[in-house]
Amino acid sequence: MYKVAILGCENSHANNFLKAVLVDRICEDIEFVGVYSHEPEAMQKLHDEFGVAMASSYDEFVGKVDGIIITARHGDNHYKYAKPYLDCGIPMFIDKPITCTEADAKAFMNDLKSRNVPISGGSVCVLNDFVQELKQIVAEKKHGNILGGYLRAPIMMQSPHGGFFFYAQHLAQTMMEIFGNYPESVRAWQKGEILHCDVHYADYDVDLAYTPDSWIYYASVSSFEKVVGDAFSTGDGFAKEFMEFHNLLEGKPQKQTYEDFFAPVFVLNAINRALLSGNVEKVNRIEEI
Repeated sequence: MYKVAILGCENSHANNFLKAVLVDRICEDIEFVGVYSHEPEAMQKLHDEFGVAMASSYDEFVGKVDGIIITARHGDNHYKYAKPYLDCGIPMFIDKPITCTEADAKAFMNDLKSRNVPISGGSVCVLNDFVQELKQIVAEKKHGNILGGYLRAPIMMQSPHGGFFFYAQHLAQTMMEIFGNYPESVRAWQKGEILHCDVHYADYDVDLAYTPDSWIYYASVSSFEKVVGDAFSTGDGFAKEFMEFHNLLEGKPQKQTYEDFFAPVFVLNAINRALLSGNVEKVNRIEEI
């Protein structure tokens, strides 16, 4: 049995992972040894529903687990929660946003990379089958040269858990999954309640719309011969996310490079800078920080 702890169980992701394993039985070799949150009521809820133990501190499981799942609501807590476990070298699932600042992203990546800590996580949206279909269309230029794209997803600008950064990675990372992890620059502005972004790749632009109070996810690719787009949902993404983490527990290689994994942090920061400055802002590379 692989022993796993969940750190930062305030959001629905912890609940979804516990349900997928303990109720839906997507795998039979996981023991959840406990959960931690700075919100006691969040731990209590999961204890009452799933019978998991409640920890008094986030470092309580050091030396006692084979892997950790970090799903704190506020991205600033992810690196902090991971630090006590880095020297253990155990696999880590790190939820979105990976971090909120570029400096933390670089330090976190260097700590993980220097210890060869296997990682998975980020936005669940990228595992959607339609998103993967669009990624293939772009990679293969299935309908001719790529002219651009349009994506839409929810945002929570006033969230107490990091404001813009709390929910923004879903849309940004879905775009990056389809069109590539390294756009050149961004422009962002707010019109009414909608946050608009033009993301500039080398050969085309991708338009993003962050829409508060509307839980529709939508993605499209504009090719020379055809436009392909549709709404999509997280669907069975949480089970898929957990099984990617399970692969790491089994010793299988991680799917992404460390640089690709942390790339959304730099796109999010560029969007935030562009929104504040009113200017086109360069997307930094991690080696430039």
